[in-house]
Amino acid sequence: MYFCAKLQCRHYKMGQKIEHTGFITHISEKIIQVSIIQKSACSDCHAKGVCTSADMSDKVIEVKRTDNNFKIGDQVKLIGQTSMGLLAVLLAFVIPFLLILLSLFILGNYTDNEALSGTLSLSVLIPYYIILSLFNKKLKNKFQFFIEKE
Repeated sequence: MYFCAKLQCRHYKMGQKIEHTGFITHISEKIIQVSIIQKSACSDCHAKGVCTSADMSDKVIEVKRTDNNFKIGDQVKLIGQTSMGLLAVLLAFVIPFLLILLSLFILGNYTDNEALSGTLSLSVLIPYYIILSLFNKKLKNKFQFFIEKE
């Protein structure tokens, strides 16, 4: 997935890379879990104490283990492609929005009951997310970060 933390995420035009700095929290035989801090853009603002929109959250990213030189607590750099973020936004926001909008217009032509057409339009998302969950393994392979020591 695409988690952009201010000051921790750098976009490079030439390589189209996303970089995150994090710490290794767990190592298993095949997977390394890296914890990163995701900050909103306003979390570094001077007025964050009086504003309710300043937030920070801890995210855990799983990376395939390719090297045995990592230890728990090591500071590492996660590297991914910006195309991962664009695909994630497309799958999570754009397509569902278009599905709701399209079904709302179609159902609005067939019924005068707005509550029914709105409910049915929202229910279109149920099969969409079920289909998306069926492709979970394929998507996990597509959304991969690579790890290197910092």
